Amino acid sequence: MALTERQNEILKRLKENKKAVVSELAQELYVSEATIRRDLAEMKSMGLIERSHGGALLPENAEEISIFFRMEKNASEKERAATKAIFHIPPFKSVFIDSSSTALALAERIDLNFKTVVTNNLQTAIQLSKKPNINLILLGGNVHFNTNSATGSWTARQLEDFSFDLMISSCAAVIGNDVFERSLEQKEIKRAAFNRCKKRILLIDHTKFSAHGTYRLSSLSEYDLIVTDVEPPMSLEVGDAKLVY
Repeated sequence: MALTERQNEILKRLKENKKAVVSELAQELYVSEATIRRDLAEMKSMGLIERSHGGALLPENAEEISIFFRMEKNASEKERAATKAIFHIPPFKSVFIDSSSTALALAERIDLNFKTVVTNNLQTAIQLSKKPNINLILLGGNVHFNTNSATGSWTARQLEDFSFDLMISSCAAVIGNDVFERSLEQKEIKRAAFNRCKKRILLIDHTKFSAHGTYRLSSLSEYDLIVTDVEPPMSLEVGDAKLVY
């Protein structure tokens, strides 16, 4: 769905101010409040904004949504997907865990004793550091105030020194049969880890099927296990991947 000229103007104002009020937008754009509400509803369905009381929020910067926002958003759905995934984790000794809140939800539930765990996410590292007997490695790189994760080409290059049994990850969006990210930096890091692991797990809640992403990471068929909280709303081509819902 393409944005209208008015919706692009709303998005521009949100990027400048991070929030907007329906009544003010209606006055500034010379339309009714009902029209603005319809615009915001469509933009929310595309994953571009979040609704707030009387207006809208832009819960992301130019790159990624804050992990603290993501940890709260659709928390029960992420918990459900993580719980389902527990019973399908293959044996492993080393694992890369991406910066997603969904992957963190699973990491907190599985046995990581005497395992090597590598992540680029500060919050994931903090949570897992509370567990004993984990060989925990935090990748370095540029840390943006909003993402709480290391990003950049140096972060991606560090992954070349590893070989993982397992990768636990999520994504920004599933569009058709492809997996997308919102930022090029996150896409490059996940692709670098993707190429260095034997088994790949994708955890997604149902909102990913209606979300927006710009940078293609991979096809669904490149994963070994795909877990979602509910039955996918469409027929997915996953190749040899195991689909659990």
